[in-house]
Amino acid sequence: MKCEVDAGGDRCTAPEHLLHQLRELADAELLGVLLAGGRVRPESVRLARELLDGWGGFAGLSGTSRAMLRSCGLRDAQASALLVTGEIACRLARLRVSDQDPLGRPDDLARFLALRYHQRDQEVMGALFLSARRRLLGDKEIYRGTMQRAAVEPREVLKECLLRRARSFVLFHTHTSGDPTPSDEDLAFTRRMAQASRIMGIAMVDHLVLGATDHGCRCRRGVAGEVCG
Repeated sequence: MKCEVDAGGDRCTAPEHLLHQLRELADAELLGVLLAGGRVRPESVRLARELLDGWGGFAGLSGTSRAMLRSCGLRDAQASALLVTGEIACRLARLRVSDQDPLGRPDDLARFLALRYHQRDQEVMGALFLSARRRLLGDKEIYRGTMQRAAVEPREVLKECLLRRARSFVLFHTHTSGDPTPSDEDLAFTRRMAQASRIMGIAMVDHLVLGATDHGCRCRRGVAGEVCG
């Protein structure tokens, strides 16, 4: 990628042909243009490459915070630009999830949930709330932390179901390791959650375990069926 110096001689701008070939840019080059405010600067590309290598690609960046990005050498404006871009990506992913049939495209659903809720240093548990016709009423984070299952109670999920008048729900949680294989604790909590929801007359449709890696999002579906079927 070539750098074209502007009339002032102290900065580079993105040449017109570059803007028409964004798909052909390497990840570090594309991120470098973003960090440089639309310009092409070798130092921004180097910073972008270090960032991607350190966080495991774009997927790893989805769970970062402003403080994390600042610790990696980004300025406030650069960190803000990256976080805004991540939010735009998340909202675009949400558009691919149908409110009428949210489980109809499970890969798209998993991608949205990973973008919205994945955190690099903490596991997140939440739920999708469904109507009697399995239409999506909303989604919400319920718990964030080390996911000691003793600290996560089914009543928090069920309370949110009652507030939203949901007839069923899909539980989800993220694995910071990127491996979506459910642990023994995951299976035990799924069983507790299913028993509690059955008493309340609210159906637990599934428990999704999500893991984000440099190759994208991995999702383990059918966990509820494994322990309750």
